[in-house]
Amino acid sequence: MNSFRIIGLMSGTSLDGVDITYASYNRISDKNWEFVLHASKTCQFTDILLSSLHEATKLTGSQLATLNHDLGIFFASCINEFIDENAITKSEIDAIASHGQTIFHQPARGFTTQIGNPAVIAVKTGIRTIGDFRTKDVLYGGQGAPLVPIGDYYLFGSKADGFINIGGFANISFQEKGIVKAYDICPANLPMNKLARSKHLEYDKNGDLARAGELNYFLLDLLNSLDYYQEEGPKSLGTEWLEQHFYPLLKFDKDIENNLATVVEHIAIQLGEICTKNNLKRVMITGGGAKNTFLIERFKRYYQGEIISVDKELIDYKEALIFGLLGALNLNNEPNCLSSVTGASENVIGGVHHLP
Repeated sequence: MNSFRIIGLMSGTSLDGVDITYASYNRISDKNWEFVLHASKTCQFTDILLSSLHEATKLTGSQLATLNHDLGIFFASCINEFIDENAITKSEIDAIASHGQTIFHQPARGFTTQIGNPAVIAVKTGIRTIGDFRTKDVLYGGQGAPLVPIGDYYLFGSKADGFINIGGFANISFQEKGIVKAYDICPANLPMNKLARSKHLEYDKNGDLARAGELNYFLLDLLNSLDYYQEEGPKSLGTEWLEQHFYPLLKFDKDIENNLATVVEHIAIQLGEICTKNNLKRVMITGGGAKNTFLIERFKRYYQGEIISVDKELIDYKEALIFGLLGALNLNNEPNCLSSVTGASENVIGGVHHLP
């Protein structure tokens, strides 16, 4: 079977809502899948859930277990509402593919944790749910991340040389001598949003606060000198790294605009260096950070290639769409985690099935 209808569910580290897509996926060749995106929606977290998610790494075991259950209930409720709004027939859906919410990501220690219990989603929606896409790759020695590049390869490979997603972290995928390569580049929306919250804003719309700030060149040098940027891929970042290495360099109680301006410049420099280093002539940019006009302006200062324009729906929903593809690959008994990307000892079929 080479045709599937999947609901993709993506909740990123920037906590700007859970993205839902419903799409058809059809394999058309060894190197290509085609898709039709039927519907999409972002479901905003409740204030209670959002507060708990911001503090998730500090919760007790029982509190985290409760949040895991409550988030599963929330995800299921969002999906049921989405299905009703779009008059989707449940029996035609092959599966829900849920990324979950990453709380801990420590592949060097052999584990990664995403919450939003997929068993709860399966029971409350009545639809087979595939979750926990990262663990198997980690057990085979991989980073468990990034997972989106296989979708870049199968769905968009003819459109660009490289693919940048600017979410909580910025990551990139590209091909090197026919082999897919990918890794996290640097922090992105997470530190920018954290700084914006110091001004009682959820995020810095269009980068307006950053645009009003002045560069702190001493801080910029410190950020660009972090050891992570000297490492070769495969590599990935987690919130633990932010807390230990990145956030201690910033001031969250003053000079917010200047800090934002400097963080934006840092991101732009890192993106530009990666694209130049890998001789990428055309790049596609998606994720929430793609709408930060000041960040994109600064990126163009360090990258002389072509930025491929995409529509707003794809900017917002590409990751959820690709998680739907990961579900299709799983159902088709094909690898959906590439060892060339994650560093695992072999390609694996990630994802655990939960039946209603």
